[in-house]
Amino acid sequence: MVLCMEIHRSGTEAGLLGIYNFSGAVYATDGSNDKGVMGAGYYRLDENRRGCFRLGRGEEGNSSNRAELGAACLALEDAKRKQDRKPIILLSDSACFLSTSQKWIGESKSPSMWENPDVDIMRDIIQLLRERQGLLTIFIKIKAHRGDHLHELADRWADKGRQSENIRWSLPTNRPIFSWTDNGTTHRSPLNPTVKKRIDFQVSWQQLKNHTGSTANFLTREDDSRDLLGKFHKWIRARRRVLQCLSYEFPCALQLKQWGILNEVKCRLGEKCYTKNNI
Repeated sequence: MVLCMEIHRSGTEAGLLGIYNFSGAVYATDGSNDKGVMGAGYYRLDENRRGCFRLGRGEEGNSSNRAELGAACLALEDAKRKQDRKPIILLSDSACFLSTSQKWIGESKSPSMWENPDVDIMRDIIQLLRERQGLLTIFIKIKAHRGDHLHELADRWADKGRQSENIRWSLPTNRPIFSWTDNGTTHRSPLNPTVKKRIDFQVSWQQLKNHTGSTANFLTREDDSRDLLGKFHKWIRARRRVLQCLSYEFPCALQLKQWGILNEVKCRLGEKCYTKNNI
């Protein structure tokens, strides 16, 4: 059984990187975000130790990146408490966490906490890293849910963290909170790109009601308007043709009628004008 476990570990991403043979401390971290509750957990390989907690400030909006940052900070705090001054490898499945931390590493860099939504956690991480100056600290990105023993243990403790009574980083930021309902679900969040898009959509929808004409009719038509534009927006050529048709910059049937080339606005395929099949 032990041999089978060793064979399995050697074939995982961490095993192929030789992490199980690392002489220092190896931490696997993970965050969990479900139903508005965030949890964070870690697992330390050499001492078979783990920990978890729940993140506060969920009423201001929750994100997986905040949970991942909390898990990394928890692991660094554990290493500080041990005071063994060992080199550390920290495994995380969050590319966002690694890119956020990368801004503070290296010379001739002057990042700012001003626009960081998780400044309370990031400030603690930077302080812990500064205290480890001169010691090897490596962050490694691994793929999630690929059978890696270390990550699966960290993921398990992150889920337990959402139910923990130990709550960290719960002080409010006093930022204005926006709320809206979508398909019966109420969302709450401070001002961010998602909220800005939601506001722009509501403003555009209110203005659209005051307009008439073929373009307005297309955009307000159920199932054949905004969803269609969103699907075609992925392909540059299709996106360009759709926008040209809506703005009469491409010879669509309606424009050909205005030019006197067609007698009626009707698709030759028998479809209603400006449906998915027509476009």
